[in-house]
Amino acid sequence: MICITDDWIIFPMYHRQQLIGHWYRSEQQGDEHYSEFAQLRADGSFCFTFYVFQKDGTLVDEISEFGDWGVVGNIHFTITKSEQIAGKDYPADLENEDNYQAYRIVKLTENEFTYEHIVTGESYTLSRVQSD
Repeated sequence: MICITDDWIIFPMYHRQQLIGHWYRSEQQGDEHYSEFAQLRADGSFCFTFYVFQKDGTLVDEISEFGDWGVVGNIHFTITKSEQIAGKDYPADLENEDNYQAYRIVKLTENEFTYEHIVTGESYTLSRVQSD
């Protein structure tokens, strides 16, 4: 669906049901390998787990974030409420603006989700993980 505003700005409309499920991305940066697993649940909660590996496959870092997510038009947003580092849970500081993020959805298909951070312009592409 396409939305046209009074100013004739045209942007695609997406529905949150399109994002529900498990997603994955992986990238190499220098000598480190980064992976992300994202679970977006129907109740509006999320779990994002980030891994950093050395070139030899040794796990360097693992962090999980938990919170709420949603979609409005072509905007995907997240609110991080807690995180888990080295197996220990920490509540998020909800007064810290870094726990609130918004992204422009660039592409969303059944198997691919590309989004761009509204402020930084950083872009990410995740692939859907098929479940049995």
